[in-house]
Amino acid sequence: MSTLTIKNIAPLKGGAHTSGDTPIPLAESKDNTMDVQASDKVAMPAANADNMLQTPAVVAPRSDSKLVKLARQFFAWAIPPMIGLSLMIVVWTLISHQSQGVPGPISTFKAATILFSDPFYINNPNDVGIGWNILNSLQRVATGFGLAALVGIPMGFIIGRYEFMSRMTAPIISLLKPVSPLAWLPIGLLVFKAANPAAIWVIFISAIWPMIINTAVGVSKVPQDYMNVAKVLNLSEWKVVTKILFPYVLPYMMTGVRLSIGVAWLVIVAAEMLTGGVGIGFWVWDEWNNLNVEHIIIAIVIVGVVGLLLEQGLTLLAKRFSYE
Repeated sequence: MSTLTIKNIAPLKGGAHTSGDTPIPLAESKDNTMDVQASDKVAMPAANADNMLQTPAVVAPRSDSKLVKLARQFFAWAIPPMIGLSLMIVVWTLISHQSQGVPGPISTFKAATILFSDPFYINNPNDVGIGWNILNSLQRVATGFGLAALVGIPMGFIIGRYEFMSRMTAPIISLLKPVSPLAWLPIGLLVFKAANPAAIWVIFISAIWPMIINTAVGVSKVPQDYMNVAKVLNLSEWKVVTKILFPYVLPYMMTGVRLSIGVAWLVIVAAEMLTGGVGIGFWVWDEWNNLNVEHIIIAIVIVGVVGLLLEQGLTLLAKRFSYE
C-alpha cells in the first residue's frame, strides 16, 4: 500500500478525499493515514537515540574529595576553640608572672593530676575526695531541679491555658522572679532547720521560673485553629493537653528546662559556700581558707565543665523535639 502526503489530501462532502483530480475511497485514506502515523512513530526513537548519543558522559568524582571535605569541616570546627583556649592560657601565664600568689597553668595542671589520682578517698565526713564533692552537688541539683520541673511545668500549662490564671499569677511571678537566689537561703534555713534541705530549696525556687514562663508562652502560642478543631471534635481536656498542647509546647518546655539546669548548677555552688557540708561549693570555700589557690582554679574549671556538659546534653535532647 502506497504512502500519501497528508497536505495533498483534501476532504470532500461525499465522505471521500481527493489528491489533485483522482478521487480516493475513504477506507483507503484511513489506511494511508495510519501508514503516515506509523512512519512518524518509527522515526521518533531514532531522534531520541541521537540525543542519547550526544549526552556527555558523567565523570566520576575523585576519591579523595570526600576526605578533603571532611578535613576542612573538622578544622573549621576545631581550630577556633583551640585558638581561644590558647589565648586564654597565654593571658593566664602573663598574669601569673606579673601577680604574686596566682599559680600558672603548669603548676595548676600538676596539682590537678595529684587531685584526680584519688578522687574518691574518705578521711572523715568533712574530708573527702573531689569526686564525692561533685556527686553530692549533682545530687542536690537533681533533687531541686526535679521538684522544680514537677511543679513548674504543670503550672506553666495552667497559666498559659487559662487567661484568668495568667492574670492572677502575673504580678506574683514578676515580683519573685528577680529576687537573688541567695536571698531565699535564710528562709530555707528557718523553715527546714537544716543546711541540705535549705540548699535544695534555693535550687527549687531559682530553677522554677524559666520552666513556668517558657511553658506558659508555648501554650499561649498554640494556633487557635487547633483549639477550634478540638471543640468541633468535642475532645476532653486531657486529650487537648496530650494530643494538641503537649506536642506543640514541647520545644518551648525543653528550652525552659535547659535554662533552668544552668541556673540550678550556678546556684548550688554559692549555696554550698554558705551552708557547708560536702559539695563543690563548700570545697572551694575550704580551699580558700587553706589559701590553696591552685585547687580553687581547678574547682572553677570543674564547675564550668560540668555545667557545660549538663547544658549541652539538654540541648541535644531539645533538638530531637521540633514540631515547626
